Amino acid sequence: MRDLGSNISPVQLVAPAVQAATVAGGAVDLLGFDSAVMVVNTGAIAGAGNFTAKVQESDTTTSGDFADVGTADLRGAFPASLAENTVTRVGYIGRKRYVRLVITKNSGTSIAAGAVLIRGTAAGRPVS
Repeated sequence: MRDLGSNISPVQLVAPAVQAATVAGGAVDLLGFDSAVMVVNTGAIAGAGNFTAKVQESDTTTSGDFADVGTADLRGAFPASLAENTVTRVGYIGRKRYVRLVITKNSGTSIAAGAVLIRGTAAGRPVS
């Protein structure tokens, strides 16, 4: 049996920290992988904070080229507002080469949050 660790490639999207403003993770290249899932991990929310998360996609790494992913290219959905002390995952099945995650501050003070993207179904295994 193969171990899962040799078949996936996790990438940090948003470093775990207290987020007091909107933050966009860096572009992650999906070349060589046929599946991806974003995982957002939250902690405390201060000042009645309202934060949302969304996935964006692009064929380039240029920030202005990214657009929100349509629901047909997602498996699952982020909640209308991120809750404290939760883990939420959303799968991406779109065809663009690059994806990123955006956590948007709508109101309030801050949220402790971080996110990773797990790339899977690698064309070459084991994944290094």
